[in-house]
Amino acid sequence: MSTPEHGPASAAGPGAMLADVLADVLAGVTRLVQGELALARAEAAERLETARRALVQVVVAVVLGITAINLLAAAAVAAVARSGLGPAWASVVVGGIVLLLALGFAGQASRLLRDAARSPRRSATSIRRDVATLQTLVRRDAPV
Repeated sequence: MSTPEHGPASAAGPGAMLADVLADVLAGVTRLVQGELALARAEAAERLETARRALVQVVVAVVLGITAINLLAAAAVAAVARSGLGPAWASVVVGGIVLLLALGFAGQASRLLRDAARSPRRSATSIRRDVATLQTLVRRDAPV
């Protein structure tokens, strides 16, 4: 039997309709929580990738720093040995440039590590809120 306002009449009654609605709501909340967990996993993976990039830059900074120290040391030795400004000062200039590059990479790595260390607060807050909502729904459905 069917009514014009409501469509086909339900033979199961309002209890079955309420159960269907609650099942749909719980399924939606479950999908929401699963989505939030997927977002948290994606953010964690992104943070790990950022940390990996920072580590690569730290290695580059160390290699460039060692190179700069070697060049500056060679320049100092050459300066003392020759007491002229030609090749020694060229080594100083090149060593200084390499040192500046190493400092730039070290600064960038420091910023990346600081960003990677931050926790994904937005996702954690969203998940806590969703869990609280789910707990409230479950409490309301529990028999008294």
